[in-house]
Order: sequence, then structure tokens, then C-alpha cells
Amino acid sequence: MFLIDMAFDDPARIPAELTDKHRQYLADKYVDGTLIVGGPKVPRTGGLIISMHADRTDLTQLMQNDPLVQAGLASYSVTEFVPAMATKDYASLLEAAR
Repeated sequence: MFLIDMAFDDPARIPAELTDKHRQYLADKYVDGTLIVGGPKVPRTGGLIISMHADRTDLTQLMQNDPLVQAGLASYSVTEFVPAMATKDYASLLEAAR
């Protein structure tokens, strides 16, 4: 499992239509279950995404092609982790991540 931490270079320079393109670009990965949850930080200085990618290389390629990154308005870091605890509603993530 991976935590993607996106950082916006200048949030004021990100137009709404680029935010929409970013979300549309990632939408299929939420449908297929590769991306689990994501959203903007508060305050809006970037965003966080939790991913179930099996391979860091695939995840890196996905993020490098993100419209926000391509436009030079965002960067990201990836942290791999092994979930060890979850509420009963999310216990299935523990098994899926192993």
C-alpha cells in the first residue's frame, strides 16, 4: 500500500478546469480499486491519496502523467507502508495489502 503526498507549487495558479482534469485522470483508478481514497489537504496546499498499486513503478508512471504534475504545478512523494491495524469497516484492506 502507498501514501501519495501531492504538493502544489502555488495553489492560486491552479485553475478549476485543471483540477477537474486531474480528478478525471484518476477516476478510473478509483473505479478499479487501485486508488482507495484521496482528496485535498486543508488548507489546500496539495492532496493525499492512498493506493493499492502492486508495483511502485506503475504508481510512479501514473503520478508522473497526472495533469497537475505535467503542468508543473504539483509534485508528489510516495511512501510505501504495510497496514497493520484498521477498524472493522476497513479490515478487508489489511488482507488485500498482504
